Amino acid sequence: MTSVTQAILERRSARAFLNRPVPAGLIREIIGVARRTASSSNMQPWRLAVMAGADLDRLRGAVRQGLAANPAAEGSEYKIYAPNLKDPYNRRRIKCAEDLYGTIGIARENKMARLLQFARNFDFYGAPVGMILSIDRSMEQGQWADVGMFLQSILLLAHERGLAACPQAAWAAMHKTVRAHLALPEEFIVFCGISLGYADPAQPINGLVTERAAPEEIAELRGFAEEASATEATLTA
Repeated sequence: MTSVTQAILERRSARAFLNRPVPAGLIREIIGVARRTASSSNMQPWRLAVMAGADLDRLRGAVRQGLAANPAAEGSEYKIYAPNLKDPYNRRRIKCAEDLYGTIGIARENKMARLLQFARNFDFYGAPVGMILSIDRSMEQGQWADVGMFLQSILLLAHERGLAACPQAAWAAMHKTVRAHLALPEEFIVFCGISLGYADPAQPINGLVTERAAPEEIAELRGFAEEASATEATLTA
């Protein structure tokens, strides 16, 4: 069985999928385990809709119609990115985009090709399963963190079972169409979509490995005793 460490190190966001259905039993397993995710005071403020087959195709069709009438989409109900994003966060975001488009040969100046690739978000990248993750709008920032942990659980559990997934904040920008399709109660905000299926290994876009900051850039260890070297440990044994 895949360890937690393996799952974190190996997992990638897939953006091209095989035409291979995912068994419903596998989805139920993932949800059954993911529901054990920690949350503040065990409030579990998330809601998940999982679609496949004709139901998923109907949402895709509705979104295509909506974008044809309004290419600017419907607007997210929350700020996905901070305005005037500062470095190093903005630098990392730009680097990620450059590397992603680079895998499929789209130059930075080719705006149309980039827009067309971005639009594939709303096809769930052709995945056989599409998910919509929502949060109760009465929740505060602490509970939004809980939903992020629930999302991470789904991604890692999917990887453990040989599946690939891609979290997609872009779906928040089509919240009206999503809400109508799912009959989602008004008290829930569309947080993100998730593409799920079997990754197509022949597609270069699935080979992207994004960079990570060095441990010392993101973490500070305080109050720890200095570890003795191997030589010192031998001499004092």
